[in-house]
Amino acid sequence: MPIDITVVGREGPTRTHRWSAADTLLYAVAVGAGMDDPTRELAFTTENTAGVRQRVLPSFGVLLAHAPLPRLGSYDPAGLVHAEQSFTLSRPIPTEGTAQARTRVTGVYDKGSGALVVTESTATCPDGEVLVTARSAVFIRGEGAFGGERGPQDTWRLPDRAPDRAVTYPTRPEQALLYRLSGDRNPLHSDPQFAARAGFDRPILHGLCTYGVTGRALLHEMAGSDPARLRGMSGRFTATVFPGQSLTVEMWAQENTVLFRTRRDDGTVVMDRGRAWVENTRT
Repeated sequence: MPIDITVVGREGPTRTHRWSAADTLLYAVAVGAGMDDPTRELAFTTENTAGVRQRVLPSFGVLLAHAPLPRLGSYDPAGLVHAEQSFTLSRPIPTEGTAQARTRVTGVYDKGSGALVVTESTATCPDGEVLVTARSAVFIRGEGAFGGERGPQDTWRLPDRAPDRAVTYPTRPEQALLYRLSGDRNPLHSDPQFAARAGFDRPILHGLCTYGVTGRALLHEMAGSDPARLRGMSGRFTATVFPGQSLTVEMWAQENTVLFRTRRDDGTVVMDRGRAWVENTRT
């Protein structure tokens, strides 16, 4: 049975997320916080530094909104790659809490060489407030050419000027092994044999780890390191990253929106068509 194109509109089961201060600290380290300067990001990597209140990286919201998909049909999981990701926050994420997450399929698009499955997820607090809304897309190789719509076109355009900010962050050789402890145990990022099935000579870095590193750059360079000002971000994954490669984030300020893209150390764009929503953007 191939991809089930009638899955649009269906929801998967609810998942309850309970997170602690330790979970948010682990996530911060898993996306590289504190690596280049251990004293710079103590608000995100420690809970007991004198005069420093613990805060949560905004991109942690993607984890809180994660919930199982409804059954999509039958396909080789080695052919699935994360294609796009966005999130928006109603308020800063608390260092600990509980939320109910649910995911609904909003589109299945025919890209010829594969199918693009688009979803929307929400994480709702016990008081009924939606804390996080996340949108995601996965590309499944070999599941296209079913005669469906190709999907909407993005109007993102690269600004015709040099970036207002550009910053380079390293990743560790063991970065994927750290990031998987935040919940994504896909063997593509740890098992050499599984990675070989997907066409890679070694495990690759999680797309959401690249996303989190990029989110740190946006937070510090454009939002004054204040999580309350970075309300969300979106982007498209365009190339793989291997653990140990450096990531350079280029940013263009446009009122309360920041356009961005991320390159790996050989210049290849690995995250494109980026937008971040920042209150009182720094220029």
